[in-house]
Amino acid sequence: MTSHTSSDDSKYGFATRAIRAGQEFDPTTGAIIPPIYQTSTFVQDGVGGLRGGYEYGRSGNPTRASLETLLASLERAKHGVAFSSGLAAEDALLRSTLSAGDHIVLGNDVYGGTHRLINRIHVPNGIELTTVEMADEDAVRAAIRPNTKVLWVETPSNPLMKITDVAALAAIGHEAGATVVVDNTFASPALQQPLELGADVVVHSTTKYIGGHSDALGGAVLTSDDELADKVKFIQFAAGAILAPMEAWLTVRGIKTLAIRMERHSRSAQAVAEHFVGHPEVVAVHYPGLADHPGHDIAARQMSAFGGMLSIELRGGADAAKAFVERTELFQLAESLGGVESLIGLPAEMTHASVKGTPLEVSPAIVRLSVGIEEVADLIADLEQALPR
Repeated sequence: MTSHTSSDDSKYGFATRAIRAGQEFDPTTGAIIPPIYQTSTFVQDGVGGLRGGYEYGRSGNPTRASLETLLASLERAKHGVAFSSGLAAEDALLRSTLSAGDHIVLGNDVYGGTHRLINRIHVPNGIELTTVEMADEDAVRAAIRPNTKVLWVETPSNPLMKITDVAALAAIGHEAGATVVVDNTFASPALQQPLELGADVVVHSTTKYIGGHSDALGGAVLTSDDELADKVKFIQFAAGAILAPMEAWLTVRGIKTLAIRMERHSRSAQAVAEHFVGHPEVVAVHYPGLADHPGHDIAARQMSAFGGMLSIELRGGADAAKAFVERTELFQLAESLGGVESLIGLPAEMTHASVKGTPLEVSPAIVRLSVGIEEVADLIADLEQALPR
């Protein structure tokens, strides 16, 4: 297996690394964009004579390697491993860090698929799970047991945009000897650097902001822990949840505009959030950029901007929320988030349907917005016309 680590580019700023890290021009033709290595296998110079360490598409591919180098650079990690989806990345990481009898502490507001993966796949195989309010450090300490091996943080959280103090939780986790994982999907490395704050591992659904164009599924694990990286890479090699070359190339292309996209997403989401504060049809707006958000001060400290995601709770309840998401025109009703186009969803019936009846159940009055990069005035007008009255 080929190991791919970040290049020595620490002297460069984020936007420069997003464009240049791991993206050398083609030495054969001079093409400024590296080619897509759309191949399943690689010819050997005699038995075991591998060119560049490549032998078979499952164990390594130059296009995937360039993405892994780029992602590692953006998260300031030594190692990057790219997967076929965010959940594939999470599953490989969980298999690398947990064994039967081990315990994981998870936030009580996370992506429904993460909870489903742990609760429906890993718990039946002997993993113990506790969900807790991650913003309450005393509650997190109380949830930790002698067999706690993983402290899993999602910040901002999905869909209620809760904020966790990564540095504080890293200290708590490390004191207990646990691996501290941060799902950085909502913020992206453009806005938040969990490893710099003390986390051990970062996971991403690269399908979202990193890819940014709703055209490529993917996931990633980023870490500077050599032993853990080797375990994750072995599980990927043995189980085969690799990212295909075309998806890797599309993700690299998306990353080139990540810095400027996140600026626009954040600015527009702030405007949308502020517009609906105090709105007669809205009970609450959940967005960390608002000064009265419970996690605002922490978010301002550990993020460079507040991101493009927010959720609102409608006064009319479940019926009003369902009618609202079905009446928007620019905001498209769809799963996922983080693309240049604006999306709207009803978490209770869509992304979080799998957590109904659990402590993570989402109110049916909550609507989640992924604010795209269209004209923000048009987006606000679209939401206004769709609100039931």
